[in-house]
Amino acid sequence: MEKKVIEGTEDTPEIVLDKENNIFKFSGKSLPEDVKEFYLPIVEWLDDYSNNPNEKTKVVFKMEYFNSASSKRIVDILSKFEELKARGFDISVDWYYQDDDEDMQDSGEAFASIVDLPFSMISY
Repeated sequence: MEKKVIEGTEDTPEIVLDKENNIFKFSGKSLPEDVKEFYLPIVEWLDDYSNNPNEKTKVVFKMEYFNSASSKRIVDILSKFEELKARGFDISVDWYYQDDDEDMQDSGEAFASIVDLPFSMISY
């Protein structure tokens, strides 16, 4: 399965989806002009991944900021991983947030309460 790498910009996050090296990383800012269009290839990649996932998958979020439209897409992404967990795969989420960023900490906790996935909240 081909890896998907999207370079981060001022308005879009860096995304690395690499099955072979078991890297699933979302970082930076997410406020793309067309959120649905930006995240569609990621959701499609995850749909393909779900056909033959790794036994263990760790998803890393290290977001600086995201808008409410992006928040919906993050829930969609987490739901894809939640489906894999329901099928018996070992899925975990590392949610990084800066020590003084209560909003990002609160967001991680909110996502953790929405989906049935083990979240590790990690301050840095």
